[in-house]
Amino acid sequence: MNANAKASGEPIRLVFELARADHPRLYDDLIQFPKGTKRINRLRVLAYDGLLAQCGHLVPGGSSHPELVAETGGSMITNDLFGPPTGE
Repeated sequence: MNANAKASGEPIRLVFELARADHPRLYDDLIQFPKGTKRINRLRVLAYDGLLAQCGHLVPGGSSHPELVAETGGSMITNDLFGPPTGE
């Protein structure tokens, strides 16, 4: 990709195959939707939610530590995912 494509904000076109053996949970979720727009939109939502979670802007609703979510906005849980246990 060249600098002009980055600056212009051109749409990105992706064509790929997804086998169940590669990512079973993702495959099972996407296969529920018919081919076409609905499946593409579902993948788009999952990708965007994943990006937000990775950046620390989104924390799953079923967090086992609601006090940490209230205090830190969830970033502590997301950024310290593989850190030591928080204690009960």
